[in-house]
Amino acid sequence: MKFGLRLRGGLLATLIMFGAPVLAPVGAAFVSSSALAQTVQSISVEGNRRVELETIRSYFKPGPGGRLDQGAIADGLKALIETGLFQDVRINRGAGGQIVVSVVENPVIGRIAFEGNKKIKDEQLTLEIQSKARGTFSRAMVQSDTLRIAEIYRRSGRYDVRVTPEVIEQPNNRVDLVFTVEEGAKTGVKSIEFVGNSAFSSYRLRDVIKTHETNLLSFLGSGDVYDPDRVEADRDLIRRFYLKNGFADVQVVAALTEYDPEKKGFNVTFKIEEGSQYRVGSIDFRSSIPNFDPSSMRNYSRVNVGSLYNVESVEKSVEEMQIEASRRGYAFAVVRPGGDRNFEAHTVSVVFNIDEGPRTYIERINLRGNTRTRDYVIRREFDVSEGDAYNRALVDRAERRLKNLDYFKSVKITTEPGSSSDRVILLVDMEEKSTGDFSVSGGYSTTDGALAEVSVSERNLLGRGLFAKASVTYGQYARGYSLSFVEPYLLDYRVALGLDLYQREQKSNSYISYGTKTLGFSPRLGFSLREDLSLQVRYSIYRQEITLPSYLSNCNNVVGSAAFNPSPAFSAASGIPLDASTNGLGCYSDGEASLPVRKELANGKTLTSALGYTLTYNTLDNNKNPTDGLLVDFRQDFAGVGGDVSYLKTVVDAKYYTPLVSDIVGLVRLQGGMLNKMGSDLRMLDHFQMGPNLVRGFAPNGIGPRDLNPFGTQDALGGTKYWGASLELQMPFWFLPKEVGLKGAVYADAGGLFDYQGPTTWSVTNEMTTTRNSGCTPSTVNPNSAGTCTGLVYDNGNVVRSSVGVGLIWASPFGPLRFDYAVPLTKGKSDRTQEFRFGGGTSF
Repeated sequence: MKFGLRLRGGLLATLIMFGAPVLAPVGAAFVSSSALAQTVQSISVEGNRRVELETIRSYFKPGPGGRLDQGAIADGLKALIETGLFQDVRINRGAGGQIVVSVVENPVIGRIAFEGNKKIKDEQLTLEIQSKARGTFSRAMVQSDTLRIAEIYRRSGRYDVRVTPEVIEQPNNRVDLVFTVEEGAKTGVKSIEFVGNSAFSSYRLRDVIKTHETNLLSFLGSGDVYDPDRVEADRDLIRRFYLKNGFADVQVVAALTEYDPEKKGFNVTFKIEEGSQYRVGSIDFRSSIPNFDPSSMRNYSRVNVGSLYNVESVEKSVEEMQIEASRRGYAFAVVRPGGDRNFEAHTVSVVFNIDEGPRTYIERINLRGNTRTRDYVIRREFDVSEGDAYNRALVDRAERRLKNLDYFKSVKITTEPGSSSDRVILLVDMEEKSTGDFSVSGGYSTTDGALAEVSVSERNLLGRGLFAKASVTYGQYARGYSLSFVEPYLLDYRVALGLDLYQREQKSNSYISYGTKTLGFSPRLGFSLREDLSLQVRYSIYRQEITLPSYLSNCNNVVGSAAFNPSPAFSAASGIPLDASTNGLGCYSDGEASLPVRKELANGKTLTSALGYTLTYNTLDNNKNPTDGLLVDFRQDFAGVGGDVSYLKTVVDAKYYTPLVSDIVGLVRLQGGMLNKMGSDLRMLDHFQMGPNLVRGFAPNGIGPRDLNPFGTQDALGGTKYWGASLELQMPFWFLPKEVGLKGAVYADAGGLFDYQGPTTWSVTNEMTTTRNSGCTPSTVNPNSAGTCTGLVYDNGNVVRSSVGVGLIWASPFGPLRFDYAVPLTKGKSDRTQEFRFGGGTSF
């Protein structure tokens, strides 16, 4: 049945609160005040089934002398009603003036059900409402639950939702509670406008906020769903963006939202007052703490004179200075930044004031909301603990670290007074989210062909903060699997331990004549030296072997062997008579792999054992879609810690992004590498292989030294040195909605790969010994004897390769996709070109 329950006790309580001289049930005879002067024991109770008699009596508190007066009974009646345990409470007069409390208990909820909900699961709604199965039924609570369910739907973008509660009576004073939901259509954001912005275009500001306009691909995400909390957070993101770029007076005055019934969506307008752009005019350091040298904090400042005033740099400076002061024994030091504006010169004089703060200690750290994540996983992100001096900079850093874990939807750290004036309690409120991923990925590229991957990962394994991932890849030219595990806090230190086990198989294709099989294991340790600087050390051990189709390795000069039977056409062309004594001399008539490849094949499986490290400097504003900042990777690997090979490989890769004009972003990329022999000879497989990863417009393995034997496969041999430089301009398509994620690029590349140092000679039985074998010379005139290949002919010129081209970049919901068309301008005589290239992938 629908709601129709009455609560008559509320009316009686109202009469008492307004000074009614007597107490009586509605419509009953009055009771004199003197008759109510009873004791608690003289109160009788009627109608109670689950609630104990003494429990009800306990709500009536006697006054002086142990007697109940009119006020005590009124308070007791009000308290009983507020418990929510009863749908009706009445006070009557009994025999001899005895007080009789008649109650009608609220029913017990047998079960709670949801009907009509498809977008939000029953389990989620059950967690959100206050009414619980086997709990007491309360009309007020059910009304609150109804509003809560509607609010959940509105935050998911469904503003036309209708929620109707229904109560179904059951025997023994029990009820079933059913919420019927009419979800309605999704209500999205139809347009986003900016008013008052002149320094930055609306197109650029749409990159800053989290809310997006509805488009054809919106069903793959939720950024277009109207969420008032997210719009309010966008106001702060816009403000922070302006403050980061020197606009110290900026104000985001309002975020106006209006529902458009015709479009069935919201129009959002941000009103901005930019103000002037400021630069840093001067930096000063002051201290009121005795014996504290403020100038010693200069090294910890991220602010530079002449640079744009950046609030984020000021905040990071404050944090670093405050932490350093704490390390020096000034646990209560507080760094307060100040700034005086010069409105005519548009400069800000920044002053860092270092003062003695209040002597406050952390009494407790209370965690709330982590139902799955273990407490110690959260507490280890704090650099402070119970009993330490309260340091706001360290608390803010802990909050930022917790957010970066990506275990929680929201994290907020607040304080409340402790047991004394010099104690505070830290309250850490969190809302957990799903941390497991199952993905099926697919893609196609001109290099690897069709490719599919299935992976399962968990970022917070068992609630212990561990990362684990298993993936299987199967493609046209590449196959394999990998297992990864990361412990982010090794032995309770902020050092990440990673373990990787992988197996890869690269099959021969149009770019390489041979295939490779690799099985490896690599443990690694990661250190965060600073927020923008990290170090990784690793050890790698892997076994590798080459595979070849039989027709590329069938050379045999044993007389009488049937391994090769030269055709008459080949014999006529070569002038070699077709008889048994010449078996094997025509090995190259059907193509033959290059000497270094066949040598690797003959060597069998090779074990490589290497130590290495990577130093990364990262100041990018966005790792996925950068527009400003520098990213530098410096890597070195030393092979020779056991194993069959030894070398030192050094690689550097630097990318610099800078915004130019009209939302155009410039990218400058410099890269280089060097391979040094350390003892044993270098294998061809250890060399660098380059193509479009260095200069676009060239095929994979299309650049650098190459076997020139016209009768062979002319494999790319690689080089020990390479360099590359690229200049690229990325620009949006202003005529398309921002949310489509398309932008164009124009670029120019230059680079070179040279200095092959792999095998060029090879003495082997049954190798043919004619000049057709890349200059192999016979050891004797007898063609049946083994020869020595001494003449591997290859192109090793240090030629500058260059190209220009255009590209289409799509940050699609299926993953990043890129199309490039490049035209080589200069190239080596044996290089191979590929003007069009496509690559990308997807997760769904």
